[in-house]
Amino acid sequence: MSHATENILDVTGQNWWAVGLRGIAAIIFGILSFLWPGVTLFMLVLLFGTYAIVDGVFAFVSAYRTAENRDSAWPFLVEGILGIITGIVAFVWPGITAVALLFLIAVWSIVTGAFELYAAVKLREEIDDEWWLALGGLVSVVFGLLLVFLPGPGALAVIWLIAAYAIVFGALLLALAWRLRRWQADERAATEATVPT
Repeated sequence: MSHATENILDVTGQNWWAVGLRGIAAIIFGILSFLWPGVTLFMLVLLFGTYAIVDGVFAFVSAYRTAENRDSAWPFLVEGILGIITGIVAFVWPGITAVALLFLIAVWSIVTGAFELYAAVKLREEIDDEWWLALGGLVSVVFGLLLVFLPGPGALAVIWLIAAYAIVFGALLLALAWRLRRWQADERAATEATVPT
């Protein structure tokens, strides 16, 4: 096992709760979007901005925990910077047009998904269920591309599409967090079993 791969796995395993909180934040964002189908564009921008900042903060937590290894830290760092910048843009420019909001969400989604796919590739030899992360990354990239190439649906359809994406993505992150928690517990048990008493 390479040091970089081991480091990524250790960090994501130890921070399974951060992955889970990212999933919960995405699901809450999706549910609120569904519950307010008549939500104004202004409120949707603020809601998305809040979610992007929260997601970026948790990515920063992972970057900080892997700071000693640049190969492990930079994807989390870029993802965190992108999330926070995207959220700040949403708050600074709340009068953003619907098309501009779609492209903002699309770029954020594609880049975030690409980094999740990268992390999944790094983890593929060390954890059996890394496909949860890969699937989450793929969903993000496909969702972003749909927003770029099919920006024509009405506002309500777009809100529902964003809400459905957030819930599916959040559920995948929760599944990954559960798997990482189990992996960490198994590793701890194996370590304790090898320590002489």
